[in-house]
Amino acid sequence: MESVLVSHAAIYIGLAVVFGLFMAWGIGANDVANAMGTSVGSKSLTFKQAVMIAAVFELAGAVLAGGEVTATIRKGIIDVSSLGSTPELLVYGMLASLLAAGIWLLVASRQGWPVSTTHSIVGAIVGFGAVGIGMDAVHWDKVGTIVGSWVSSPLLAGTISFLLFRSIQKLVIDTDNPVAMAKRYVPIYIFIVGFVIAMVTMVKGLKHVGISMDMNQNILVAAAVGVAIMLIGSAMIRRINIDPDADRDFHFTNMEKIFGVLMIFTAMAIAFAHGSNDVANAIGPVSAVVAIVQSAGEIASKSATPAWILWLGGGGIVLGLATYGHKVIATVGSGITELTPSRGFAATLGAAVTIVLASAIGLPISTTHTLVGGVLGVGLARGIGALNGDVIKTIFMSWIVTLPAGAGLAICFFFIFKGIFT
Repeated sequence: MESVLVSHAAIYIGLAVVFGLFMAWGIGANDVANAMGTSVGSKSLTFKQAVMIAAVFELAGAVLAGGEVTATIRKGIIDVSSLGSTPELLVYGMLASLLAAGIWLLVASRQGWPVSTTHSIVGAIVGFGAVGIGMDAVHWDKVGTIVGSWVSSPLLAGTISFLLFRSIQKLVIDTDNPVAMAKRYVPIYIFIVGFVIAMVTMVKGLKHVGISMDMNQNILVAAAVGVAIMLIGSAMIRRINIDPDADRDFHFTNMEKIFGVLMIFTAMAIAFAHGSNDVANAIGPVSAVVAIVQSAGEIASKSATPAWILWLGGGGIVLGLATYGHKVIATVGSGITELTPSRGFAATLGAAVTIVLASAIGLPISTTHTLVGGVLGVGLARGIGALNGDVIKTIFMSWIVTLPAGAGLAICFFFIFKGIFT
């Protein structure tokens, strides 16, 4: 059946690029808005500043550390060996998955629902795989692992965020002089952020550019980066204007200004972590289509994700945030619980650490679930009354609908493409 792939090669690759860009745009509008919601909601960053930080760090995460998860999305969910003489079915399926997930994200973003782009694309791939190829073609054990991570990732992020905020309460908020304590401890938190992100880049990202170091060297370099970022943060803190009158209405106004500096760095961390994990949702299927078409149907051959596809995904994500991200930012930033810079920091770093760990083992987890878990963890640290139950119920319902919505749309598009091209 090579003839179908060869004769329509340009069309397949063109559609993959267009649908991949559409999906990446949806991730930017929905998922990056989640990631930046805590920073904008806590008023640490303006919307424009959030877009600029996302532009740099989403792209960096996608290009430097996005390859591992892409392999899982591309080959880990469906057993491609069962296709044998009909590799074009995988092409139709991946195109259908991208279009289905992209449309669902557009609907959800329009409603302001923070849904999971990972749910959307995994549901779509499982849907077309089970119906279009056969139930046996789906790696159900791998799907089970991914589904399990949708529960474990918000729990882990919530726990880390809860403990981080508890540490802030103990070390800074519940002291006689919160401003002085914030000046003392915030640089240490900034060091942790710098160290975590540098460590991921060293361990995962530098492989792509051909640099390899042992673990001790990685730790040394990451620590040096952490110290450098800590010094930059400390210089920014020294420039803050502490106004004693500002604390009259809200006792912690000046302290929160200091945590506002920290939120800038955690926004960079979550953008990098998000780019490394969720870019795969858009470009995994694109790279699958490109690899099959370019090799005239050879599915089994191992192929690295081309750099231009990583750039395509990263660029689409930034575009989505800039043009349509404001609705979901409002939900995450102020709908679930009231966020201040210190609360936003705990939620964001908890989520970033969780996402980074998942990217390191190639597990496509949901950034949305992870970040909402982080925000819930911080809310719980303040007491259950600090959470908005109605908003949380709506978010959970939109999560449940996402899997069948992605699968159903993908099955429809799969048979449409199959009818058009064969």
